[in-house]
Amino acid sequence: MKVSDFAERQILKAQAEGQFDNLKGAGQPLNLLGDGSADAIGFRIMADAGVVPREIQLRKAVDEQSRVLRGTTGEDARKREMIKLADLQLRLSIEQEARRRFYGS
Repeated sequence: MKVSDFAERQILKAQAEGQFDNLKGAGQPLNLLGDGSADAIGFRIMADAGVVPREIQLRKAVDEQSRVLRGTTGEDARKREMIKLADLQLRLSIEQEARRRFYGS
């Protein structure tokens, strides 16, 4: 079975079970803000659902950890906070590299 056939069956099943009833914006056309690409539509859907991409979450976490580090005193405590910051920065770099490779830029 093709993936598209499986996806279609899952959509029809969910529709028959009423899982699409009473959704925000049901029956209305998609809001195609941006360039209308699949990515733009996906980001709009994520924003409407209150979902934040992992890269953005990590950027916020790096900023917050940097603030924590600036306010930390004591050598041992600073080392612990620096390790946390380095871990977050590494994770952010991995996410950014994955995005660059995916989009080929």
